[in-house]
Amino acid sequence: MSQGAITRAVDAPATRASDVYERLKSDILAAELEPGRKLQLRFLMEHYGAGQTPLREALNRLASEGLVIGKEQRGFFVKPASLDELRELTKTRCWVEGLALRESMANATAEWEETLLVAHHRLDRTPRSLDPDKFVSNPEWEQQHRRFHEILIGNCGSKPLIAFCQQLAERLARYRALSSRKAFRVRKVGDEHAQLLRATLEGHVEDAVALLQAHYIRTADFVESDFASAPSANEPSDQ
Repeated sequence: MSQGAITRAVDAPATRASDVYERLKSDILAAELEPGRKLQLRFLMEHYGAGQTPLREALNRLASEGLVIGKEQRGFFVKPASLDELRELTKTRCWVEGLALRESMANATAEWEETLLVAHHRLDRTPRSLDPDKFVSNPEWEQQHRRFHEILIGNCGSKPLIAFCQQLAERLARYRALSSRKAFRVRKVGDEHAQLLRATLEGHVEDAVALLQAHYIRTADFVESDFASAPSANEPSDQ
């Protein structure tokens, strides 16, 4: 067997495990695999077209990241949503992204402002939902939304701060996915982004920070309202 063939044979299982991990993680963060759901191996093998070994590797990796929990004799579950976690993460994100936005605005350049304008224009032109009559998450909107927020704070001049902000955003992603279904008809998220952009470009630091923080708090409020109406909906279930 050639060296290339040996390398491909060794890499193949790792590649499959990484692919399954990325797909599982994406579905958990998008709440396609809802909080508290039992991750039955038979279903996962059929849905992701993968064997038990790469699936178990992916599940163990997701467990180490706090997105999946393992219960002895019961298997794996998507980590339940938690009001305490939501509030803690939201509060921390407001703090750190508020700081990052202040620094980005203090370091403002014409190039950064132009990049931010372009990002907002692309976001504003992208439909939030693939179906105008009901919420169907649009992956292109999600990408443009992430890009806008990354540019907004990305001029702060601190790579560790940016990395921490990205970690918080990822941990909050599934909560935002849960809020989107409820907020689609009533929340004017485009107006929120437009107001935030305007305050940022006009140099109104306190207004911009307040608008950014209110943007995140409003998301948390929609999730909390769901908890109030169905407080046990996210508990782990064997069903």
